[in-house]
Amino acid sequence: MGQIARQLEADDFGDGLDRLRLLRSRRVGAVTFHRLMAEHGSAAAALRALPAIALAAGVKDYEVCPVGVVEAELRAGRAAGARLLHHGEAGYPQALMDIPDAPPILWALGDISLLNRPAVSLVGARNASSLGTRMARRLGQGIAEAGFTVVSGLARGIDAAAHEAALGFDGRTIAVMAGGIDVIYPAENDGLARQIAELGCRISEHPPGLEPQARHFPLRNRIIAGLGRAVVVVEAASKSGSLITAKSALDYGREVMAVPGHPFDARASGCNMLIRDGALLIRGASDVLEALGAADRARPDQQECMPVLPGPEAPQRPLKEVAVLHSMILSRLGPSPLAEDQLLRDLNVAPTDLAPELLTLELDGRIARQPGGLLTRIN
Repeated sequence: MGQIARQLEADDFGDGLDRLRLLRSRRVGAVTFHRLMAEHGSAAAALRALPAIALAAGVKDYEVCPVGVVEAELRAGRAAGARLLHHGEAGYPQALMDIPDAPPILWALGDISLLNRPAVSLVGARNASSLGTRMARRLGQGIAEAGFTVVSGLARGIDAAAHEAALGFDGRTIAVMAGGIDVIYPAENDGLARQIAELGCRISEHPPGLEPQARHFPLRNRIIAGLGRAVVVVEAASKSGSLITAKSALDYGREVMAVPGHPFDARASGCNMLIRDGALLIRGASDVLEALGAADRARPDQQECMPVLPGPEAPQRPLKEVAVLHSMILSRLGPSPLAEDQLLRDLNVAPTDLAPELLTLELDGRIARQPGGLLTRIN
């Protein structure tokens, strides 16, 4: 199957090439990938079943991702100096193993041992105020000094300040990237990204060379939420990516914390809303550490790595039925917003059956949520 495939086998990745082909096949996102693996037992079997599943969803002449495409991705990843981590295998973050939409693969550049150390995610506004930036630095320093790894998204503003602060403590920071592992966005953070690769760790679930698009940022945010034992928000507007990260953290059972701000400052409105709705009010790193039970115990980096957690539960519904439901959902959605309640009535399905499929389609970039519980289709 080519030199790269032979090298993959030599590296003891097993069916890694087939897993990557499955993930890079059209209409296969993280949730669908895990369902296919659970239902068919192996990536090779899932690849054989994909055309029939696609046909059930109304997609004719479906073709799985060619071998040459993933071989090129592997070459590009290795040229960038990155390592490929497969879900459930050595080096893959155990913190992500219990979330249903865990990335099936991660490209990692730098110290991958950080991926399995206790971490706190710190996010916030790109157009951060001077006060917000100083707060992010103080939090990053205090959290990293206590032995936790600081996770953020390499954006300008709060993210950059948190990364910079944590780098001074044995490089204890992880940058989750919205594009390829070798594509720095924004370009102004190129120097910071290089430092993180040297001292900390950069990760991405996307192929090397991929330029980040709007739909990639919510996907990145769920990884940030999953990696941390808690998510701390410093300055966030009422409609922002930081609140998406906070919502994902709640869905994953993580702690959500927020730094309060002035009611007249739009950059603080999201944080104030989170606190109003039950997030822990944070005045400094000591509040974060106390909430995590770390104030009076040994440093977490001197303890054992995180325990192995089980992966996502096997699906209860056959994937062919899921494909049909996806087709029905997409056929009823268009560019004009439709209320989720109306979609439920149109399809005559239970909310518990519809909700996870809406999440899958949203993560795959095929639908978008609008304010007021409205849904639109993305062509």
